[in-house]
Parts: sequence; structure tokens; C-alpha cells
Amino acid sequence: MKNRVLGTTGVSVGEIGMGCMPISVHGRPSEETGIEAINAALEAGITLFDTADSYCLETAEMGHNEQVLAKALKNHPEAYVATKGGLLRPEGQWETDGRPQRLREACEASLKALDRDDIFLYQFHHPDLKVNFADSIGALADLQRAGKIVHIGLSNVTVEELDEALSIVPIVSVQNRMNVFDRSSAAVLRRCEELGIAFLPYSPLNGMGQAGKLGDNKVLAAIAAENSLSPQQVALAWLLQHSPVILPIPGASRAKNIVNSAGASAVTLSAADIEQLNAIA
Repeated sequence: MKNRVLGTTGVSVGEIGMGCMPISVHGRPSEETGIEAINAALEAGITLFDTADSYCLETAEMGHNEQVLAKALKNHPEAYVATKGGLLRPEGQWETDGRPQRLREACEASLKALDRDDIFLYQFHHPDLKVNFADSIGALADLQRAGKIVHIGLSNVTVEELDEALSIVPIVSVQNRMNVFDRSSAAVLRRCEELGIAFLPYSPLNGMGQAGKLGDNKVLAAIAAENSLSPQQVALAWLLQHSPVILPIPGASRAKNIVNSAGASAVTLSAADIEQLNAIA
């Protein structure tokens, strides 16, 4: 597994990370199977694991994903954890809550669930239209000054929100949706490139339930067949070659899937392949 530096942290991580959400949401596997997937990721050279307090079935079990990840990573100091706060799960729905007090409570709960003294990367999961954005970011800045979190990241933000956050506190990463079919965050990615901020594209395989269907796309299928790759590896390799600040975090709940995704690190697509993939969107 090749490494990339995560934004301005100076920390090198495997250039493919693991999104752990599928281990804890609807359709999740047994805990044993989920831990096997995390172990397989570690063996494949993955060192960045993305989670969130809201990766669970409903609000009463907030922290489920973090707790499973903590068990799997207990004896792996080489692993870095990125978690998020700012969403709740009432009756299985997604609801924003960016109140400063709630973010402070969420961070404390994440520290307990992850069994850590501090959190390497804590990300504001989603702007809350009911709360002043600067107040939410200010709460994260306070948590950083208190030593609860090391680095701050954002998720689901615009360029304007990124710039506003930067006026308050250093931001090392942005996690927005991006994949070969969806370039809606292109402007945010360009801003991250200008500033040396890491861009962690979520749904890099087009989202849960869609990753297994990538081969239905004729361009992806043809390039995969020509290069003896899986369509998933082609999609991830395109992201890696799309920008040097990108660190894809494909979701997985089973060992074979994350091992397959990790294999994209060894792939170099041709200029002709890239041109065809660029045309998909």
C-alpha cells in the first residue's frame, strides 16, 4: 500500500482508507465479521479508519461503530481514527444537531467509545441550518484547545463554509461525496488542493448498495477487463489519480471487499483510461 500525507497533519497514512459505516447500519454483519474486515484492512496496509458516532441503527445505540472499531484496533497503534459528530439517528433517520453543547457531549462520548485519550481527526459531520456555523466550529476549536482532539475536519461543506471555518481554526481535511459519477464537490476539491487540505471522498464507489453494480457501467467494465482489475479498483484508482490530496475511504463490512479496494493502490490507469472515465460524468 502506497502512502499519502493527510493534509497539513504531516502524518502519512495508507492512500486507501476504510469507511466503517456498513459495519453498523441497516444490513450490518455480525460484530465478528465486521472485526474480520477491519483486520483484513490492516493486513492490506490500510491505516486510516473513518467512523462516526451516528453510524448505528438509531439514537439509543450511538457510538456502536466506534465501539466495534475500538475493539478491532486495540493492539494496533499504527492505525489512525477519524470520527465525526453533528448528526443524530432518531428512529433510524439522519438529523443534524450542530449545537456547541451537543458537539462537546458527542466528542466526550466518542472518546469513551473509542477508548482513547484524544481523537486524531474529529470532523463536523454536517452543517446545521438551525445553528450558526461559526458557533459549531468554535466548539470544535475549544475541544482542540482542551486537548480532546488533535486535528479538525469538515464534512458536507461548501467552499464558503470551508473558508469560514478556516477563519476560526485550522482545518486539515474535508469529507464530501465524490466518485467517478459524481463531481458535485469539484470546487471544494480545488480549494483543498490550493490549501493542501486532504479530501476524503465518501461514497467513492457510488454509495452503499451501488458498489456491487459498478460493473454495469460499460466504460468501467471494459477498462476493468482490459487491465485484469475489478470495476471497484478502477473507480478508486481514478480518484487517486484525479488529485494528490484525495484519500478515498471505501466502505466495507466484509474482508474480501476491503482487500479488493486496497488493491487499487497498486493500479496505474493509462491516459486513455482516465480520459474515458472523465467523460462518464
